[in-house]
Amino acid sequence: MEIRIESNELIDRLPPHLKQYIKPQDYEQYTPINQAVWRYVMRKNVDYLGKVAHESYVKGLQKTGISIDEIPSMYGMNRILKEIGWAAVAVDGFIPPNAFMEFQAYKILVIASDIRQLENIEYTPAPDIIHEGAGHAPIIASPDYAEYLRRFGEIGAKAISSAHDIEMYEAVRELSILKEAESISTEIINAAEHRLEELQNKKVNPSEISLIRNLHWWTVEYGLVGTVENPKIYGAGLLSSIGESVWCMKEEVKKIPYSIDAAYQEFDITKPQPQLYVTPDFAYLQEVLEEFANTMAVRKGGWRGLEKLIKSRQLGTIEISTGLQISGHFSRMIQNEDNEVIYFETKGKTALSYREKEVIGHGINRHINGFRSPLGKLKGINLSIENMGPRDLQAYNFYDGKPISFEFESGITVEGLNVTGMRNLRGELMLIQFTDCTVKYKDELLFTPEMGDFDMAVGKEIVSAFAGAADFNSFDLVTHISNSKTIRPNLSAEENELNSLYKEVRVIRHESEQDSTKLQNIYEILKQKYPNDWLLSLEIYELVAKEDSSFSLEVLTHLSNLKEQRPKVAHLIEGGLMLLNNSEIRWEKQI
Repeated sequence: MEIRIESNELIDRLPPHLKQYIKPQDYEQYTPINQAVWRYVMRKNVDYLGKVAHESYVKGLQKTGISIDEIPSMYGMNRILKEIGWAAVAVDGFIPPNAFMEFQAYKILVIASDIRQLENIEYTPAPDIIHEGAGHAPIIASPDYAEYLRRFGEIGAKAISSAHDIEMYEAVRELSILKEAESISTEIINAAEHRLEELQNKKVNPSEISLIRNLHWWTVEYGLVGTVENPKIYGAGLLSSIGESVWCMKEEVKKIPYSIDAAYQEFDITKPQPQLYVTPDFAYLQEVLEEFANTMAVRKGGWRGLEKLIKSRQLGTIEISTGLQISGHFSRMIQNEDNEVIYFETKGKTALSYREKEVIGHGINRHINGFRSPLGKLKGINLSIENMGPRDLQAYNFYDGKPISFEFESGITVEGLNVTGMRNLRGELMLIQFTDCTVKYKDELLFTPEMGDFDMAVGKEIVSAFAGAADFNSFDLVTHISNSKTIRPNLSAEENELNSLYKEVRVIRHESEQDSTKLQNIYEILKQKYPNDWLLSLEIYELVAKEDSSFSLEVLTHLSNLKEQRPKVAHLIEGGLMLLNNSEIRWEKQI
């Protein structure tokens, strides 16, 4: 298939720090075996999921341009997704959670363009195009669900992570890559599993990103909708797994009414889930999401929000009561007896913003060595600093170009030459610049004239704290380099020959008159050289089953023998044979 790229305004407007994750979809990388895997999974899914999936699934497949017969191209998906206000981009496996969420906020599906190996046809821990393209994409045709996904991304992108989360992300990414790669020793995979298990067993307080990731898992990935007694599937992890989509409907899997409690239920990405949550409808998902958002630092702020940012050791932002936003790596805070933050510090490059736009002259070049400021009210003055007009400032000796000394209720003192002030759109003072300034708390010097100009943030309290920068243009965020890279297979001569046989059968399937002799020749080579391969034998039988000939009987017998010889794939063979007995699956929408 020709690789084409169609411009989409949603993709065009992405910030550079998200565009860095986008990879071209190399359609030529898909082998004929990959195409057969896609076709088998999709035929099984459409046949089975039509009965157990949410009603929007099958309709959504058509709306989003997903073909049963061949792996979709990003060009084709974008062309049709554009009609429902979404877009899709290809990425290399797992990307950092906050970035993943932010893509959703921009109404863009992140699709891992690789596809699972035949050995992992039922389920893979690695994100792949079956999971993303055939799982996530169809459901967004439901407006309620699409809005939930967008809103989830908007809130999730602000969730604060921890250093432990970064380790977990790298460990999960590495294990998923190793499990999907060919010729990786059991020892290496076991070692990666052990590293992940150790991290999972670490006793750490859950971060915001880990809690909201749980909500994402139990809804977007593994969610059920309807009633506990009669649930329907809508989670992409279930929709894309022919194994778990059947397993999840069994009585052994506990069904629980969905609530905010799901945020505290951990999951194991490498195993089938022992319990699942059922939402009555997609609108209820948003209710729970907003309930959870009310617990986050982005809405609560305060010392707890700042503490989360300090512990995360990641770039984050606080917003104070005047609307001034400080973005950087927070390193310290001082609290009073009521736990209120009376002083904070960042280290390294810091930027100041207002309403997500950098304040002119207050980017990282000015604050290259960090930012620090007291917060609160002045001692003995009822009027807050931010509410002081020009006459009020003069009344309290705040004259531009004149020395001033004042004390906060916390005991922090500021002494220096008042240079100028900056107000927000409401007319409130939000930033005051001093020179030759000394800031002191008890016996500690917090700032001295040798450190340069002192820019003091004005505000009573921290009203919000969240991950990332207020203005993404303030920082060079195009720097993420994962410790692990997807391993591309180098096919052997035998594997190339097997793929060529798959390709020949694929070509024959689309011919108006099928060459039975050619199919028999392919089958003979397959049986002699690749006697354990079951999927191509199944595809051959699919083409000759109606003939009821000695050849079709021979292929069927071979498949029956394979079921006995390879019990682990017996149900897959049986599932493929059952498809032939069902009504013919057709799909008009091809891309």
